[in-house]
Amino acid sequence: MSVAKSDLIKELTDNYPNFLKKDLTKLVDIILIEMQDTLKRGERVELRDIFTLDPKIQKEGIRRNPKTGEKVFVKEKKSILFKISKEWANKINEKE
Repeated sequence: MSVAKSDLIKELTDNYPNFLKKDLTKLVDIILIEMQDTLKRGERVELRDIFTLDPKIQKEGIRRNPKTGEKVFVKEKKSILFKISKEWANKINEKE
C-alpha cells in the first residue's frame, strides 16, 4: 500500500486540529525537499527507529547481457538503499 502526500496531510490535520492545513502542508514539503537534497549530496537520511535511506553509486563499466552474452557499457548510476528498522519490521510482521 502506498501513501499519497494528500493522505498524509489529511491524517496530520485530523490528528493535530490546532495546526492549519497550509502549515502542515508546508512542513511536509520542507521535510521531503530536505530528504531529497540530502540524498543528492550523497549523504544518508536516517529517521531513528523508523528507516534509513542510503545513496549507493553503481560504478560504470562493461557488463554482460545475460540473455545474449553481448558486452554492454553501463554509465555510473545512483540508487537508494531503503532499510527498515528492526522495531518497525517486528511491528509489521506481528500477527493480529
